[in-house]
Amino acid sequence: MNVLKHYINGEYVGDAAASRTSPVFNPATGEQASQVLLASEQDVDTAVAAAQAALPAWRNTSLTKRTQIMFRFRALLDANRDRLAAAVTSEHGKVLSDAAGEVSRGLENVEFACGLPVHLKGGHSLQASTGVDVHELRQAVGVVAGITPFNFPVMVPLWMLSNAIACGNTFILKPSEKDPSAALIIAELLTEAGLPDGVFTVLHGDKVAVDGLLNHDDVKAVSFVGSTPIAQYVYSNGTAQGKRIQALGGAKNHMVVLPDADLNAAADAAISAAYGSAGERCMAVSVLVAVGDVADELVGKVQERIAKLSIGDGTDPASEMGPLVTAQHRDKVASYIDKGAAEGATVVVDGREQKFDGDGFFIGVSLLDNVKPGMAVYDEEIFGPVLAVVRAENYTDAVELINNNEFGNGVAIFTRDGGAARSFEADVEVGMVGVNVPIPVPVGWFSFGGWKKSLFGDSHMYGPEGVHFFTRTKVVTTRWPDPSTSVVDLGFPSND
Repeated sequence: MNVLKHYINGEYVGDAAASRTSPVFNPATGEQASQVLLASEQDVDTAVAAAQAALPAWRNTSLTKRTQIMFRFRALLDANRDRLAAAVTSEHGKVLSDAAGEVSRGLENVEFACGLPVHLKGGHSLQASTGVDVHELRQAVGVVAGITPFNFPVMVPLWMLSNAIACGNTFILKPSEKDPSAALIIAELLTEAGLPDGVFTVLHGDKVAVDGLLNHDDVKAVSFVGSTPIAQYVYSNGTAQGKRIQALGGAKNHMVVLPDADLNAAADAAISAAYGSAGERCMAVSVLVAVGDVADELVGKVQERIAKLSIGDGTDPASEMGPLVTAQHRDKVASYIDKGAAEGATVVVDGREQKFDGDGFFIGVSLLDNVKPGMAVYDEEIFGPVLAVVRAENYTDAVELINNNEFGNGVAIFTRDGGAARSFEADVEVGMVGVNVPIPVPVGWFSFGGWKKSLFGDSHMYGPEGVHFFTRTKVVTTRWPDPSTSVVDLGFPSND
């Protein structure tokens, strides 16, 4: 059995015989492909010690040299797109084209980090007071960590590590134990790009590793993406230890379709955003809000398109959707169909009825109509290919529905009315908004993050806010007086 080890100080370390392990499956076949080590408290200490030892030299490495390494890393990622996508498909299950898209979006963040010399420039005020100058520095935070989810094993780590490393921090990545191979490929490519040993570490694990990083005195900041309960746990425990925390949680993303919308375009978008990657996206549309009298026609168009979807092994070019990541998760997703029916929803399409050969973790897509707040299928993040249709009488009711939801990650509106779209941008209490765009993931030079229970902490992820999160501001006030004018003055400094 292949053993996936930790990557510390530029080499693979760990012994399966002496460590706890977790199975890694190929979701398309249901077969175990490898096992991954799960870190002990001692492993956490070893990883942090390596990162701490590498910090002084890396923090003092010139911006020019750091940038050169990031450019080489970007080129290596580009050359290894197919290798990374194949690793994602083999362990996560998403189709190869989707995995390739994930790699491309991750590359945007590396490209942004290549411009760090510009983003790290501080301000300077000459003669702020008589004979006094003031300037501002941005310096690395120190040893930082990233805890990433299974659904984007390439893109989300690149969200974090690109800015963190370019800013002069050393970075410890704790990837999901469900699909850890992509993180190791990234580690190898960073080493090949010339990153010094210890600056980037891959530490596999579960709650022991998470708690170890949150409690370790030498870890100064933690970036997290995952479910809301765990995000809240990471935020509460990390901030209690005095750390910087950005923790992105769950979502219940709504897509509003107004009566004037192009219903064919809206139906296409709903299918794509709800069922792409088997719904295992934090930006997936899980609630379709049909406004006015369009609901029957819209539901019919979505149902027509469902019948044409091709679900199968992600390595098959004909497949549009692959399996779910584990058998347990598939069964949990399936349970929501019965819950919805029991609570009064109309099951238009039951994905459990579709049969698949073999032992892969497959399920068909589901569509439920007449869903209302208070139903489990509406209130809870399902994270699977289940689309709920809620009917709203008008625009005001649709916005109220969204704003009353505890999550505020992403939202979309489909309309031809520019005034309605402009009002929606201002009215809706959600962090990322799409206008005729179903999955409004920002490009790499903006920042990603939701509102309400979709984000714990003050900083969004990547882009300018990523630079802010992974640096500390220092303000220096300088005076070079004539010694003959020096006097004792106990008064508070004034800017004269």
